[in-house]
Amino acid sequence: MIGSKKRIFVSMHYMEIGGAEMALVGLLQSLDYTNYDVDLFLHAHRGEMMQFIPKEVNLLPEIKEYAHIECPMKQALLDGCWGALFGRLKAKWLTKRYLCKKGITESAASFQYVADCVSPFLPSLHQFGEYDLAISFLQPHNYVAEKVTAKKKICWIHTDYSVVDVNAELELPIWATFDHVVSISDDVTKTFLQTFPSLESKIIKIENILSPKFVHHRADEFDAMDELQPTGMDGHSIKIISIGRFTFQKNFENIPDICQRINMMLNENEDENEKFSIRWYIIGFGGDEQLIRQKIEEAGMQEHVIILGKKSNPYPYIKACDIYVQPSRYEGKSVTVREAQMLCKPVVVTNYPTASSQIIDSVDGKIVPMDNEECAQGLAEFILNTELQKQITEYLKTHDYGNVGEVEKLYKLL
Repeated sequence: MIGSKKRIFVSMHYMEIGGAEMALVGLLQSLDYTNYDVDLFLHAHRGEMMQFIPKEVNLLPEIKEYAHIECPMKQALLDGCWGALFGRLKAKWLTKRYLCKKGITESAASFQYVADCVSPFLPSLHQFGEYDLAISFLQPHNYVAEKVTAKKKICWIHTDYSVVDVNAELELPIWATFDHVVSISDDVTKTFLQTFPSLESKIIKIENILSPKFVHHRADEFDAMDELQPTGMDGHSIKIISIGRFTFQKNFENIPDICQRINMMLNENEDENEKFSIRWYIIGFGGDEQLIRQKIEEAGMQEHVIILGKKSNPYPYIKACDIYVQPSRYEGKSVTVREAQMLCKPVVVTNYPTASSQIIDSVDGKIVPMDNEECAQGLAEFILNTELQKQITEYLKTHDYGNVGEVEKLYKLL
């Protein structure tokens, strides 16, 4: 009976292409809708991942004030969202003061300042009724904490707290209001508790829920091989793919330098018949795109490092590549790394703090140093070691990287 169903509220910013968005899709696709009514509240109804929201999910109407939390300030002004605009201007001033005080140039504290300053001007969400469980899937978590009525509230951590600056004093009161804090890995838990040790009793682990069936189905939608075929290049063609937002975290601006070094290492002593042609494709979007293009030109890698831009379906490109590389400075637990493993691709990641929680080195992937020279050396050795690549591929074929059973942990909270 409908009346006996438990009610779940889920909050997310929007559904652009990203790891957190993909993880949310995995969660929504795993829920049992015969026993649960699920309302999804998006700040803004936008993004390529909107199409994968299950039809059983009730998408709540967009509310103008929430939609302007992250849009350009000029747009907030034109649309008359004075509260959001004032809150963001105040947050900008507070962030600048905080950065000056600490002597740093950027900090994740800026997101919390925005939430603290904007939240008082946002309408409540009490009109949607009381829920058995409210989920805040992405930081900042103020809006679910302050605007939603629910018997129990939980929030997610997706970030490695050892590598980002946060204002712990500012954040702690928000985390503390939730009944549980969901961590996606043991390493994420460890670094989070180094910053917020008082929250240890609230932590539960629920890994990002990913479906191999979904990934394989999408990978077969079209053939990307022709798009990745090098033209006008001789020698052994090696196709590398990296996927992510163009931000400091992903470290894509160093790809041209790394690629240039790999080319030199592989071709230094080889004859014309044994030369390697590296093509490194980057899929994604974001504020650092111009920086990445600048670095490509500086390294003279226009023929070797290619920005493919935003792709609503990146899986055929992963399927068509030879090696998937995640060169990040930090990750919580990379969704695209897991998806590449599902597609049985040799994966290389840099040695960011949580890398070993996702990759067993030389078993289901390869971990290389973060330094550009050492990273290039590790990648060059891996490219030449085709036997290790085959071993990793065979290992991936015999292991199930799906984890839809993780949803049971969510049911237990209810």
